[in-house]
Amino acid sequence: MLTRMDQFNCIKEMTLPEVAEAYQALGYNAILYDGRSVGESGGQHQNLVDPILMAEDLSDVYTYVTGLPSVDSNEIVLWGMSFGAVISSSCAAVDRRPKAVIMVCPLFTYVRSGFAEKAFAQVTKDRISQLRGNAPHSVVPFTPRGDNLIGLGGDGGLEIYNLMKAASEIGHPGFRNRIAMQTYRKLAMFRPMEYMDMLTMPVMMVIPELDNISPPHEQMKGFQRITSHKREYHASGKGHLNVVTGEGSQELIAATEQFIRNALHHDSNE
Repeated sequence: MLTRMDQFNCIKEMTLPEVAEAYQALGYNAILYDGRSVGESGGQHQNLVDPILMAEDLSDVYTYVTGLPSVDSNEIVLWGMSFGAVISSSCAAVDRRPKAVIMVCPLFTYVRSGFAEKAFAQVTKDRISQLRGNAPHSVVPFTPRGDNLIGLGGDGGLEIYNLMKAASEIGHPGFRNRIAMQTYRKLAMFRPMEYMDMLTMPVMMVIPELDNISPPHEQMKGFQRITSHKREYHASGKGHLNVVTGEGSQELIAATEQFIRNALHHDSNE
């Protein structure tokens, strides 16, 4: 059984179904869901992305799936991509029930150098405004130039903008190309790198060679902090957004499936 989360402000219909079907063809159940306030999930305010609460929610999702008749509660693995990867690891840092965690292109850095002062001033202004009875302010996460208020996405901002634009044009149910301004407060206070040495179960990290959204050296830094049994997989020629699709995806799925089988059967010889 794999419980899976997608990228920042993305919904379950974007990328994940294709990958879930690949695992399902190998005999695994896969549950996909929208994080709180995103897509078809509830929660106020809309698109207020709160990673700590999302990690707690994932623990509740885990509890839910243990009660499904088709699921062996002793064989559940967390699988997350990008933002979803660090939600999975943050959940598993405290909730030790998952048998393994698979982190695909984890995103560790949110507020880039030089962006904090202006962004935090706007975040504080919005919070004061809400205390005066005004509605929460929301913003488009990425401009047509790929810019983001806190520098999220780094050099890959334009790629993310195009992904969000395509999702809007396709009309995915529940997708909203906006985020609540207070999301940036939540991200500024989120420290997923610091939780990596709290993981006790086997961890596999998939690192795209050409990732310009979450730099490979930052992903490797996170990998090096893991003290439990771990495996790294370097996706040659792949970027952040295409790492699980297209050429090379079958090899990646095969490698993660081998890791899952070894983790479930306590085989450390990989």
